[in-house]
Amino acid sequence: MKNGLNLMLIMGNLGRDPEVRFAQNGSAICTLSVAVGGSYKKDDEWFETTEWFRIKVFGRAAENCAQYLSKGSQVHVQGRGKHDKYTDKDGVEKRTFEVMANRVTFLDSKSGGERQENSDAPPHRERPASGGGSSAPKDDGFYDDDLPFISDAGIF
Repeated sequence: MKNGLNLMLIMGNLGRDPEVRFAQNGSAICTLSVAVGGSYKKDDEWFETTEWFRIKVFGRAAENCAQYLSKGSQVHVQGRGKHDKYTDKDGVEKRTFEVMANRVTFLDSKSGGERQENSDAPPHRERPASGGGSSAPKDDGFYDDDLPFISDAGIF
């Protein structure tokens, strides 16, 4: 398939402190373990569930995550899902699933609850203006809040 979309949006709480390491080139790699809670009903009884996601964050955003996040912090992650497989020391083939983050938003921070976005990519709204030689970003009226919310019940 030539065209497709691999987009993960995850909002949850860190289950442990971020783990940061550095690649040989000096670039930071931070691993986050994010819990997402939910519930479902079966035969008139409600059950609570928790799904765990392993998130990888790279570069300056990884350094910010390591500095400002801790166990229990609430985050919103945007990235792509990646399956991988490896053979462990006993020769057993294992499979993993990770989310490669391209944006992490701190929903509660150590600096008084203000939101912080961390991404190595420039924000999508900051584009060179066309014509006129102006370098001001073009405001096209499109904001993330304009996107519909999609749930099992449909689009809101």
